[in-house]
Amino acid sequence: MSDSHYQYPKHHVAVDCIIFGYEKDILKVLLSHRRFQPAQGDWSLIGGWIREEETAEKAAERVLVEITGLKDIYLEQVEVFSKLDRDPGGRVISIVFYAMIRLDKHDSVLAEKHGTGWIAYNKIPKLVFDHEQMLLAAHEKLKLKASYELIGQNLLPTKFTLTQLRKLYEAIFQRKFDPGNFRKKVLSLGMLEKQTDKNTSDSKKGAYYYRFENKEENLIRDNIVKRF
Repeated sequence: MSDSHYQYPKHHVAVDCIIFGYEKDILKVLLSHRRFQPAQGDWSLIGGWIREEETAEKAAERVLVEITGLKDIYLEQVEVFSKLDRDPGGRVISIVFYAMIRLDKHDSVLAEKHGTGWIAYNKIPKLVFDHEQMLLAAHEKLKLKASYELIGQNLLPTKFTLTQLRKLYEAIFQRKFDPGNFRKKVLSLGMLEKQTDKNTSDSKKGAYYYRFENKEENLIRDNIVKRF
């Protein structure tokens, strides 16, 4: 192939990582203040350039480790953002990834060093460029995942109550679920093991603990997207 086939303008390629965190029944997002112009000082998603020796996936993993100290976290690609005018600093194509973690497992010292902060999803400030669209797209991905997978194994204690699981789902979907209906639907999936002990912190009667059947999250056998 002739070298002339490669004589096209070169573009900047970046990764932006949307890190959802769960803490005290609240869905949060990891944000940082942009460190350079344009829009220096404004709230931004965390991200960086893809290095010559990296794939997009490796670049996203590196950014996550650098900012949070977390390794081996499953990152899922959201989509590619490539509008011509999306970044006033130049022609930048961004590949967006997302992950969801427990806040008590990330390295708060590293996060502070990089000037990041956890902001409640329903209180997100104005973000730079098209980062709000990125966040909305990632949130839709997260909700879809929670609709066809029973998530929570890496976000809840090993043993948890159905109320704790429901609170997680309410945080993800940003709406309330009827406790009785939620309980019935979740238990009908056959993915949880009921324990013999109870959590008695909220009432004398107490609520039974449950745990996931297997170490790894199981895909729900039926299509339940519309159930939640």
